[in-house]
Amino acid sequence: MVRNRWLNRNVFAFGLTSFLSDFCHEMATAVLPQFMQAIGASVAALGFIEGVSDATSSFVKLGAGFHSDRIGHRKGWSIIGYALTAFGIALITFAFAWPLILLARVVGWLGRGIRGPLRDAMLADSVRPEDRGKAFGFHRAGDTAGAVVGPLAAFGLLSLAAAHPAVANAVIGWIPGLAGAVGWPFRVIFLLSLVPGLLSVATMAFMVREKHRAPNHEMRLWSTLRAMPRAYRSFLLAVGVFGIADFAPTLMILRATTVLAPTLGSLEAARVAALLYTLRNVVYAMASFPIGALSDRFSRTRYLAVGYGVAVITFAGFAFVVPTVWWFAIFFSLAGVFIAWEDTMEGVAVRDYVKTEVAGTAYGVLGVVNGIGDFGSSLVVGLLWTAMGPTAGFLYAVVVAAAGVTLMAITP
Repeated sequence: MVRNRWLNRNVFAFGLTSFLSDFCHEMATAVLPQFMQAIGASVAALGFIEGVSDATSSFVKLGAGFHSDRIGHRKGWSIIGYALTAFGIALITFAFAWPLILLARVVGWLGRGIRGPLRDAMLADSVRPEDRGKAFGFHRAGDTAGAVVGPLAAFGLLSLAAAHPAVANAVIGWIPGLAGAVGWPFRVIFLLSLVPGLLSVATMAFMVREKHRAPNHEMRLWSTLRAMPRAYRSFLLAVGVFGIADFAPTLMILRATTVLAPTLGSLEAARVAALLYTLRNVVYAMASFPIGALSDRFSRTRYLAVGYGVAVITFAGFAFVVPTVWWFAIFFSLAGVFIAWEDTMEGVAVRDYVKTEVAGTAYGVLGVVNGIGDFGSSLVVGLLWTAMGPTAGFLYAVVVAAAGVTLMAITP
């Protein structure tokens, strides 16, 4: 489905759907570290949850992408994916120990794994090749605008809960066992995240149009993977090395919370950390479109290597912190720049290497590579933090990410 205008119905619809879905899960992400502290979970548990959920999402991407290439359509499974994310995040409302949070995140991120490669393949097919940078940049901007509104909503709800505890408690008081439960202000946020989550399902169902392709039931996964171009494999290697340094942003939130708590107090530090995460997402949203629009002027891989370089600087800033809000404001902003660069350009680059007939599988492979990296990075940083302190965890990320920069810079 190719249109002469790059900002067509599908591109707008994908942006709106992702805005609502990110509103849902970033609203929860902004307060998840503080909630886990409230119920007595460790930093290592947080790293494990983030790693397992991200890995689950990413491994599912391969199966979902390959299946969509075989059956010739992608929209129906995308709708299911958005629904799983909405309900999975709301399930955290009922958690009193970290294993249920793990289950909830796995369900939610299973949905992300299903929908991600299918959405990206449909988006790439909705515009001309020369407009993909703009389309993906617009999509990431819409996606991340939701990631701005979500933490702001969480911040506002925490403020309301502090000012009107009886009213906020009544929101979940109708659920047996939750009135006055440990971490109840955070539970309100998890429950209310269901509203934008369900709206994202509706926009995908009713606004996106898909042109079905002829099914190809003769496709076989391993033969399709072996046929991927050698240059694409080199690209995936560089992505993978960088990925095992690219830890979950919840660890940045926790770093800011723990460093600022001695001077601000725990609740105020949690609120400031939510705002800092919102700042990261504002920068992410603002940077995504210009980064994508400029990508046609440069080598994709060298351009992406520059973005990875910004990540190295960011990780160093979290390793050697100055305990002031302005320090964290700088490095949360840089985190927004590098994630905009990474997410936009990795998505654009895939279709430079493969045809539409195997695009779902190719995006799925990218998801698996990123998933392995996400699992390893969050788990290792969390374990190093617990065993040796936060500086050791973030220094690990600096060294490994620098290796990823080098590999991407020499990738064709």
